[in-house]
Amino acid sequence: MANKVNTTFLFWRLYSGYVGKIHAKKYVLTKHFRGEPKKSDFEIVQEELPELADGEILTEAEFLSVDPYMRAYMIGYKLPTQMIGGQVAKITASRNNKYPVGAYVVGHMGWRTHTICNPNKPVEGRFLPLYLLPDIKSYPVSLGLGILGMPGNTAYFGMKELCQPQAGETIVITGAAGAVGSHVGQIGKILGCRVIGFAGSDAKCEYLEKELQFDHAFNYKSVDIRAALKESAPNRIDCYFDNVGGELSSTIMTYMNKNGRVAVCGSISSYNDSVLPKATILQPAIVFNELKVTGFLVSRWIDRWDEGINANLAWLQEGSVEQTIGGSIWFNNHIWRSG
Repeated sequence: MANKVNTTFLFWRLYSGYVGKIHAKKYVLTKHFRGEPKKSDFEIVQEELPELADGEILTEAEFLSVDPYMRAYMIGYKLPTQMIGGQVAKITASRNNKYPVGAYVVGHMGWRTHTICNPNKPVEGRFLPLYLLPDIKSYPVSLGLGILGMPGNTAYFGMKELCQPQAGETIVITGAAGAVGSHVGQIGKILGCRVIGFAGSDAKCEYLEKELQFDHAFNYKSVDIRAALKESAPNRIDCYFDNVGGELSSTIMTYMNKNGRVAVCGSISSYNDSVLPKATILQPAIVFNELKVTGFLVSRWIDRWDEGINANLAWLQEGSVEQTIGGSIWFNNHIWRSG
């Protein structure tokens, strides 16, 4: 009789969504960043989660994103508030038959250990969808925060919809060794473009040229930018994917061809500056070369999210792109080490 009761109880726990008491830990931002982010800007807070309702799932974080945009976005939040960010998380309990226990999801759940979500009800303030990570077989699930997540889709849609490069054209990428920039360059090579990247160290540039097959990569800290462009882009630049802003971007945009296209993804060069830097005025280059300059948020293509994920997965499976991850961290081994 005892065995029957225990078996029945186990079945009920697995299929009803019952999980008992779960205490989640989360990082709460208590002070707006000044200069480089510091440990003292955060507090670790614990909270007890309720039982699951119909349609809900309980997830446990395995990887968190550490992306430049997070710094800029937090300026607009009233403090104290949970730190934003993406997650790859494992479903540990479910009352939603489309999201089984053991599957992995990617979502904008922030820096926290456990989260209760209803995939059918988007949460206000989360500007990216919650979705099941596709079957990626032998690849690490952390790619859900790389080429099979927001960075991959940022590169995919920014290139396809805004830069629209044609075979034989020249594209320049700043922040080229980052999660977005490195994938932009690989897409450029797939499309038959000459790809030039700027990054912040010689080691990064060597990686871009030798591992990702960029045609040229330059350390912007140690080269003459104009000379590097003349050397690597004799026919000037057709597309520019801008992740950094600042004087580097101004210099690149003055070296573009007529009707060039610029996708402005970010301005990381100034995110930690307390006073915004001055840069050469851009309007003359934009006007006289009739450049098309478009700033964008990847959430504009949220209704086509699966298109980008599936395209990037297909390139990965056929060996056309490397499985770069970028700014993700292994949650259990790092983020709570001091907690």
